[in-house]
Amino acid sequence: MLEVELEEEKKEIVNRYRKLLRKAKPVMKDGDAKIIRKAFNVALKAHEGMRRKSGEPYIFHPLNVAIICIDEIGLGATSIVAALLHDVVEDTDITLNDIKHMFGDKVAMIIDGLTKIKGAFDKDTSQQAENFRKMILTLSEDVRVILIKLADRLHNMRTLSSLSPEKQLKIASETSYIFSPLAHRLGLYAIKTELEDLCLKYTDNDVYKMVTSKINDTKDNRNKFIRNFIKPIRSEIDRLGYAYEIIGRPKSVYSIWQKMQKQNVPFEEVYDLFAIRIIIDVSSDKEKSICWQIYSMVTDAYQPNPDRLRDWVSIPKANGYESLHTTVMSDKGQWVEVQIRTKRMDEIAEKGYAAHWKYKDTKSRAKSDMGLEQWLEDLREVLDQNNGSAIEFVDSFKSNLYSDEVFTFTPKGDLVTLPKGATALDFAFHIHTQVGATCIGAKANQKLVPLNYKLRNGDQIEVLTSSKQRSNEDWLKSVVTSRAKAKIRESFKEEVKVMIQEGKGIVRRKFKQMKIVFDQENIAKLTDFFDLKTPSDLFQHVGAGKIDHVEIKKFKPVKKDLAKRFFKRILSPISDKRVQKPREKKNIDQLLIGEDLNKIDYTLAQCCSPISGDDVFAFVTINEGIKVHRNNCTNAPELIASHGYRILKARWSTTREGSFLVGLKIIGTDRIGIISDLSNIISSELKVNMRSMSLNTNNGIFEGMIELYVDHTFHLDRLMNKVEKISGVVKLTRYN
Repeated sequence: MLEVELEEEKKEIVNRYRKLLRKAKPVMKDGDAKIIRKAFNVALKAHEGMRRKSGEPYIFHPLNVAIICIDEIGLGATSIVAALLHDVVEDTDITLNDIKHMFGDKVAMIIDGLTKIKGAFDKDTSQQAENFRKMILTLSEDVRVILIKLADRLHNMRTLSSLSPEKQLKIASETSYIFSPLAHRLGLYAIKTELEDLCLKYTDNDVYKMVTSKINDTKDNRNKFIRNFIKPIRSEIDRLGYAYEIIGRPKSVYSIWQKMQKQNVPFEEVYDLFAIRIIIDVSSDKEKSICWQIYSMVTDAYQPNPDRLRDWVSIPKANGYESLHTTVMSDKGQWVEVQIRTKRMDEIAEKGYAAHWKYKDTKSRAKSDMGLEQWLEDLREVLDQNNGSAIEFVDSFKSNLYSDEVFTFTPKGDLVTLPKGATALDFAFHIHTQVGATCIGAKANQKLVPLNYKLRNGDQIEVLTSSKQRSNEDWLKSVVTSRAKAKIRESFKEEVKVMIQEGKGIVRRKFKQMKIVFDQENIAKLTDFFDLKTPSDLFQHVGAGKIDHVEIKKFKPVKKDLAKRFFKRILSPISDKRVQKPREKKNIDQLLIGEDLNKIDYTLAQCCSPISGDDVFAFVTINEGIKVHRNNCTNAPELIASHGYRILKARWSTTREGSFLVGLKIIGTDRIGIISDLSNIISSELKVNMRSMSLNTNNGIFEGMIELYVDHTFHLDRLMNKVEKISGVVKLTRYN
């Protein structure tokens, strides 16, 4: 039986390899098939006998990553080779030098960028952040590293079900925090959408199932609606004489859930659950005029919403995305989003950065690609200058993955695209480093504005400078772009060095006066005394005068022998009359909420207020002990992605007793007796203790907040079901 299974696996490996070659055939040049086969054979041999958690042969993974690279991103032979070999250096005995010898420097460089850093890390260092930094730094050399990594991450997310819940949460959190925004920034919308949906599936499965179920339940009605909606449009487009297709598809599960959250409405009240996409095949010189012609046909057939017109044909997004979006009212009284684009635009929208090179000789490509090239150029500059911690680096990089943009102009009329929320100071640094460093203000549309003025679409900005102006640390609060932040930090770096040296001298003199040894241990204690992170922070604060000399005199280090006795008494209490056997040290990797666990202190995070029954994890903070968060907490992706080494598994003890404070938001139609009914159901019938109830009425509609104590999510679900059935209650949601 085993031999039969192995034979079937060998056949499947060959089938997947042949599928890869079929997909790659249109882009392969002379000699490519030979080098791809060589890479496949090396990977097959290197991963021989290895299996994934799902039980399937490991070689399936690199083969699938290579197929994603060619089929869903549109990469070429070099990327296919790198994708097939991307795990051999990390997981097998093959070295980077071996790869360089067999496949050349370019493939070796890409694989090096994809290989995780090995070795021990300090307790204050995030291994994930270090690996992110290594991968991202290679972007300045070759963007294919990131594209292959996204293909790798996509296949891992597609096969995540075979891993433990803790691993699923960790990988999904990393994906939502860094990889989904990265896919968006590189214009890989299809991959970005699938990653977001899969993240939701593993971080909040109940929500994912609910939205998916409702999408499926409405499928037949939606398809019928779409067929009727496009009839009058199709007949008009036929007259143009070009090949085209009209696609109607629902929005992604994640985007629908985001709309439900943002608009605070149920699934049934999300008005743009799906979009109609019109894709027409025309030459590049006719693209813009044809798109607007079709727009005219759509708005002749249906009434448009003037506030919902998005023109990314005239001015493409910074990631190269081009399309014309409008929202129109159907004859059924339903709003429908219509997206109008050409075949070239659609391919770029689906495959992002890699697809641009297919159209490198067209004028349209030059315009749409300008934003991406500028972003990569700015990013390379930021990467070259970055010398902070890995976590700071990743945070800075992530802030550069903006999605919403603002379009502004220079006094000469040149277009400048910046992230939404950017300020006049961001604009100044975008123009030139020296312009930013000497900026004293700006004029927006001929009116004076301060440095922190937030730019608006259409603003024409003139930067005002002075040779006497100098950058300062407070400017970091007035900018949002990585470029501006990097330039500001660089400009006062030398000044900070001087402050640190001055502060160090002051602390040394004070220690000498106080007869305290100026050594690493006492400096660390003084740093903790002022609640600062590093000795450099301490010296800088002292040098800048933020810590007064008098304050240092209050510092009294605990003597070593006293400290040892103190900690010995806490950790190993020994009676004077008998010797107690030392308690065996436990390596705690899971927090059981509600049990003793040697008196481990923990608190429930206020940002998400978990209650018994919620899926949770524990996070070890720097100063506030262990905090318990819900898996779907808004802060979870960043905590898990950037500080995974401080995450503990957590689960609720079955013996857990006590009540949890929960907040409920309630909306309904006002009537006499509504408060009495609410009180009776909650307090009398369900015996739930209410902390507070606040209701406000306006034009017959009431909104309010109820805070109450429950024992478990089952208890909360039962309560909410009862309250929702009260006459007049329209909506009830948990808000923490």
